Amino acid sequence: MADSKNMTSSFNQTCDPVVPSVNPFFVLVYSLVFLVGLPLNGFILKFYFGQAQQQASSSLMVYLKNLTAADFLLCLSLPLRIAHCGSKLFIIRRLYCSFGASAVYVNIYASIIFMCYIAANRYLKIVHPSGTHVLQSVRTAHIISMVTWVCLLAPSVTYSILFFITEKPLMFTPSRCGALFSASISLLFKILHTLCTIIFLLVFISMVFFYYSSSRRVLQAQETQLASSGSEKLVKSRRNMLVLVSIFCVCFVPYHLVRLPYAFLWNSCSVGPVLYYLKEVAIMVSVFNICLDPVVYFFLCKTFRAQVGLLLNGLILKFYFCGAQQQASSSLMVYMKNLTAADFLLCLSLPLRIAHYGSTSVIVWQLYCSFGASALFLNMYASILFMCYIAANR
Repeated sequence: MADSKNMTSSFNQTCDPVVPSVNPFFVLVYSLVFLVGLPLNGFILKFYFGQAQQQASSSLMVYLKNLTAADFLLCLSLPLRIAHCGSKLFIIRRLYCSFGASAVYVNIYASIIFMCYIAANRYLKIVHPSGTHVLQSVRTAHIISMVTWVCLLAPSVTYSILFFITEKPLMFTPSRCGALFSASISLLFKILHTLCTIIFLLVFISMVFFYYSSSRRVLQAQETQLASSGSEKLVKSRRNMLVLVSIFCVCFVPYHLVRLPYAFLWNSCSVGPVLYYLKEVAIMVSVFNICLDPVVYFFLCKTFRAQVGLLLNGLILKFYFCGAQQQASSSLMVYMKNLTAADFLLCLSLPLRIAHYGSTSVIVWQLYCSFGASALFLNMYASILFMCYIAANR
């Protein structure tokens, strides 16, 4: 019996696909993603739950908030994955395999599903521009979001509980979670991987359908409406859909090409090592999604674009008028200061333009037409002139 255990242990160590020299690379990449993703998603989360609560909510805003929450929670789960890649302590491996891995996957699939909801929302906006469809209501969006989180958390909690109950005792520190799996956990692992692959395929097919249908609708509108404002809005909607589908494909398609084969062949000494590293690289690409999702927010949310522009120009203005005053001034610095001031004032005039697009109130339209439009174009042409002055100066 003891010989059998030793043989099993020896077999697992012999078939171990992990090359220790590669782990620092994973630690470095995950650390960079964490350092960039945490403040970035923290800022976006603060914007959505602080600034955005002052305006009327929409179903799109509900899905964007949940996508941001999933990205932020994925960021918080990365330190345990970094420790798993960089440490050989058994307690770290046990914590990651029981809790950390499921936390990473829950939030990855939350991102996948909420990106699908956003795509569906944009598709319905094109097909039903009046916003009267039941799936476009805020209440429906809240219910769908809540059910989604429950459905994702239930199997994750079940996995963690079952892991602790049936965990295999080992005489060595495993490099992979599979070595800690009992027969029941291995079966659950394969079932969950199969279900997740099916979810991904359904989402992928839906996203392709939404983009294809939206593109057809835009082409039809362009043929009938030519260069009307309605046609331009449809073109922007198609562009936003393309950004969403592109980020989805780049981040999640590679992982799902290797996920299912790895789930069933991870303990094979012939293909297991190759699949292991393909899976690790693909997960790394999937996690990079937390740094790319802000692009989605930037294209889909006008208020967020205005907030980012205001923040960036505020920082530049602070530099020029605080930091730069300590050094000798020049004609170039004068023009740069004025260009930054024009950009900052242009940002300040954007909220009125946003309100002009989203409101039917007469007073908002009067304010925009009497003051907002002139302020917008004044600062736009100030930017043009000062860019010319800078070019002449150089």
